Amino acid sequence: EQATREAAAAFGRGDIYLELYLDRPRHIEVQVLGDAHGNVVHLGDRDCSVQRRHQKLIEEAPAPALPDGLRARILDAAVTLARRERYESAGTVEFLADVANDAFYFLEMNTRLQVEHGVTELVTGVDIVCEQIRIASGEKLSFTQADVRVHGSAIQARIAAEDAWEGFRPTPGKLDALRLPLGPWLRLDFGVEAGDTIPGFYDSMFGKVQAWGATRDEARLRLAAALDALHVAGPATTAPYLRHVLMQERFAAAAHDTGSLEREWAPDQFARP
Repeated sequence: EQATREAAAAFGRGDIYLELYLDRPRHIEVQVLGDAHGNVVHLGDRDCSVQRRHQKLIEEAPAPALPDGLRARILDAAVTLARRERYESAGTVEFLADVANDAFYFLEMNTRLQVEHGVTELVTGVDIVCEQIRIASGEKLSFTQADVRVHGSAIQARIAAEDAWEGFRPTPGKLDALRLPLGPWLRLDFGVEAGDTIPGFYDSMFGKVQAWGATRDEARLRLAAALDALHVAGPATTAPYLRHVLMQERFAAAAHDTGSLEREWAPDQFARP
């Protein structure tokens, strides 16, 4: 009744739209590519369940601990949607998965390249940007669904100018120093260098650190080591906090969900570096 009154007062109609509440869902998304010739393929799935206020912080491919049957249905739903819409380009179809009840629900489709596309590239070897250019040029995709293979696991941490120990307060300012971790199995996507300034007018993310491993645990530990080696002087960043998250037992066991970070992994549980 209260919601009906508020709707009627604000919009002149008291109609209410109800959504099913999912207690501990996982955020699963599918990378798709479609061309002008009717070809649509998927490049597997990703798990983006480590979130704060619905903002992704850690993403990985493929989604861990997802039953094969549920995974197959999610992949099929994403391809079916893109094919029916005659979608042309790279895109991501996102779902909330209720793994315990073998169910999933459509969330949205992002009709663009995603921040986390790199982990998919690491496990499939497909250059998604290259395929986008081919599609935009009117060419066919350079491969078919049968050619897609997922090898190993890849995990990404978003590096943002925020202080996790102060409520994720934005920390724009000059980068006095920036030393990136070097080594095999890593991919680093940064658009800044030492001496640059992180402005306070845009998204606070200024880099991404990704690690590949033959197993998920190998990728997880390599990413944790890379975050240890990342050195940023000036703005506080999310790197040390995300390193703590990677080492949590429930994350290591892929037993987390979209509420785990805010419910169980509050920054004050971890020592500030």
